[in-house]
Amino acid sequence: MKKLPIRTRLILGAVATAGFIAITAPACAQHQDSIVNPEANVVSEQTLLRQAPRIEGQIDQPNERERVLIQPAGRLWDHFHEVTLHRFGAIVIVGMLAVLAGGYFVIGRLRITAGRSGRTLLRFTAFERFAHWLTAVSFVILAISGLNITFGKLLLLPLVGNEAFSAFSQAAKYAHNYVSFSFVVGLTLIAVIFVKDNIPDRIDIEWLKRGGGFIRSRHAPARRFNAGEKLVFWGALAAGIALSVSGYLLLFPFYVTNIAGMQIAQVIHSLVAVLFVALILAHIYIGTLGMEGAFEAMGTGEVDFNWAREHHDLWFEEQLAKTEVARRQLSGPIAPE
Repeated sequence: MKKLPIRTRLILGAVATAGFIAITAPACAQHQDSIVNPEANVVSEQTLLRQAPRIEGQIDQPNERERVLIQPAGRLWDHFHEVTLHRFGAIVIVGMLAVLAGGYFVIGRLRITAGRSGRTLLRFTAFERFAHWLTAVSFVILAISGLNITFGKLLLLPLVGNEAFSAFSQAAKYAHNYVSFSFVVGLTLIAVIFVKDNIPDRIDIEWLKRGGGFIRSRHAPARRFNAGEKLVFWGALAAGIALSVSGYLLLFPFYVTNIAGMQIAQVIHSLVAVLFVALILAHIYIGTLGMEGAFEAMGTGEVDFNWAREHHDLWFEEQLAKTEVARRQLSGPIAPE
């Protein structure tokens, strides 16, 4: 008789448990349906891997730029910046230095054939020299700071150490950003001042046929600027415009273009910059080591008569004619009162 209540309690407990399960089962089933199944509602990892290296998708993020988790084009840009640009820049810049060094040792410095006359002629005014040096100094700062971005970690960092390289790179980045404005001002002044004297004509073709003055036995006629100087002018102008547009797209990100557009702008900016540096290296060589008397034109603004006659004979004759006309006007009879 003592066991009967125990059995009764067990039976009643089992009935109560079954009833509780029966009551709560629908609620549990409903709750189970609300749980997210990762395999059912998202793309599986294997599916994503099969789409590599270009994996696309969308996430719920108000900021459109922050929705990009993986950008496959970024890998191509990184390879260009870390590998392709290094090789291209080294080939172009070192190659230009090698060509200039070879020209110096083979041809030597172009001397004034008749020697200096002792008489000088004004070639560039003070304002023209200001525009040139504003652009030149700005370009040198931009070139050094820009090359540091590309080659600094490879060449400068091992020499100066982490702290010095970090300080220099930070200062160089600020200089690169702000000096770009003075470069644009100088480039604009040069374009306005000198464009009229850099229009190509038939004299330039003859100058090229005669070797541009590098063949001593063949005189090459030229006006104020010869064909080589005109090529530098138009090349620098085109490169300067391309660098300015692409540079300001990078300096003010997302105002005009998106990430992909800025990657394209950076590629254009770096490639044009490397070619521009090579062009200016040749320009600096001709104006200093390559030709006697050339630096004086932008240094003092005056050139020797024999230099002008030898390298810019048509312009020299025009200047002499103007000087003679002015002299005659000054020495003419004084009109009676």
